[in-house]
Amino acid sequence: MGFRRLLPAVRSVGRMLHRRWRRSLQFRTVLTTLLLAVTSFAVVGAYLSNQIAHNLFQERLTQAESETRYHVKQVQETFDGAQVTDQSSVITLVYDTLNAVEGRGSVIQRRYVFEAVPEQTKPRNRWVESRASDQLTVSVIPPELRKAVQQSGKDQYWASTVIPVGTEDRPGIAVGNKVTFNGTVYELYLIYDLNTAQQTLDEIQGVLWAGGAVLVLLIGAVAWYVTRNVVSPVSHAATVSEKLAAGQLQERMVVRGEDEVARLGASFNHMAASLQEQITQLATLSQMQQRFVSDVSHELRTPLTTVRMAAEVLYDAREDFDPINKRSAELLYNQVERFQSLLSDLLEISRFDAGVAVLDAEPEDIVQVISHVIDGAAPVAAQYGSEIILRAPAEPIIVDMDARRIDRILRNLILNAVEHGERKSVTVTVAANGNAVGVAVRDHGIGMEPAEAARVFDRFWRADPARARTTGGSGLGLSIAMEDTKLHNGWLQAWGRKGSGANFRLTLPLRQGEEIEASPVQLEPGDIVFPGGPESRTMVLLEPGSLAPAATTKEKE
Repeated sequence: MGFRRLLPAVRSVGRMLHRRWRRSLQFRTVLTTLLLAVTSFAVVGAYLSNQIAHNLFQERLTQAESETRYHVKQVQETFDGAQVTDQSSVITLVYDTLNAVEGRGSVIQRRYVFEAVPEQTKPRNRWVESRASDQLTVSVIPPELRKAVQQSGKDQYWASTVIPVGTEDRPGIAVGNKVTFNGTVYELYLIYDLNTAQQTLDEIQGVLWAGGAVLVLLIGAVAWYVTRNVVSPVSHAATVSEKLAAGQLQERMVVRGEDEVARLGASFNHMAASLQEQITQLATLSQMQQRFVSDVSHELRTPLTTVRMAAEVLYDAREDFDPINKRSAELLYNQVERFQSLLSDLLEISRFDAGVAVLDAEPEDIVQVISHVIDGAAPVAAQYGSEIILRAPAEPIIVDMDARRIDRILRNLILNAVEHGERKSVTVTVAANGNAVGVAVRDHGIGMEPAEAARVFDRFWRADPARARTTGGSGLGLSIAMEDTKLHNGWLQAWGRKGSGANFRLTLPLRQGEEIEASPVQLEPGDIVFPGGPESRTMVLLEPGSLAPAATTKEKE
């Protein structure tokens, strides 16, 4: 239960550290340095501790083996020279001899265990079976060591063991030999207490780990100080860059010293000043251009209206003219119409540039709007010998939209598809999902390269400037369509491939203020699926020359 209560706090700390790790170069550098330092000291400390422990043990072992050989020799010589025949004298001699080898050696504490080798014939004068220092019994001797000593001749063996001292167990070394007394063979084990060596090792390890911890903290402090001096100017530069990007062009970095960071700050400030000057110039020039376009467009409307009225009079009376004047009247009328379309587009662009374009959105059926656009495009499609196919769900699709602007977008897309479709069919696909509606206009004409598709919405841009344009076009239609789409918070995208045609996809949110998560129609024609209900309505312009669809049917996809 306690862990479950702490779990949210642990998760919160984890998320905070993860966010800090992603967003702070200084934190990431210091933490990485600390982790590497801790890992390095752990590896080196473990190695040093192991080497010290090994060397210290080997030193104590060598000392124990040397002392054991000496004392075992002294004991054997004493036993061999003993002239005792009664039991009390034998016991006294053995006890005195063994007590002489017990005590503190030159380096480490020494004790003994004296035990008769089992399974040997008991002489009549064997009065001593075993003897050991206080608190010790033969059980402290490892069985492997006893077996090795019993089966050996005069060789010496050793083994690590644990010896009880008071209420604690201490590490020790048991060194075993054989001795004989009055015809009886005995096992003599001298046991050396390694507690002082263990204490020395613990102190050394404590010093190593404490020193390592202090050194890690010092390395962390040094890393923090160094990275702070390096990262702080970079962080300051990032803050100033964000302010510059937000339009605060007067922001500059504080420059101190003459080092590399100072030179970076000076260069950054010089770059910012240059950008501010250029942006100011471009903004001024853009405002002048926008005002010029707007003023000229407004000023041209009155004379253009007069010219158009005169052109209409001449056009209506062209049958009374000779062929040359008749042709001139027709050209004048057509060019004035094109001029008026260009002027309207320029006025609309000037509204977008000035930020005064307003969206008048109301809930309407977008399928009805598309049908109306197709009706209007029928004469052009008839002239080109193309057919327009509408594929849409049977039920209405209600969208919060400015019908006038959506009509203009779709008219541009469909007329462009007809113009560049090379007498092939144009398919208009409509579908909706939970929060968006998609309209795809597909032609199978000349197509375009991906680089051209990326620039198709630029103002006055044409893939082939030498290509004749007969259906009008100021070069602003798709640019205005993109601006209308942005007003709706929608997407307008293009796909094309040379020789395979092009596909334009318009995606709009069903309700104003919502964000589009995904378009319900595919952009690449090869992957297009026509979603919708089981029933869909298809309107096909079959007969060139008719002003309305030749047939309207319902069919299952």
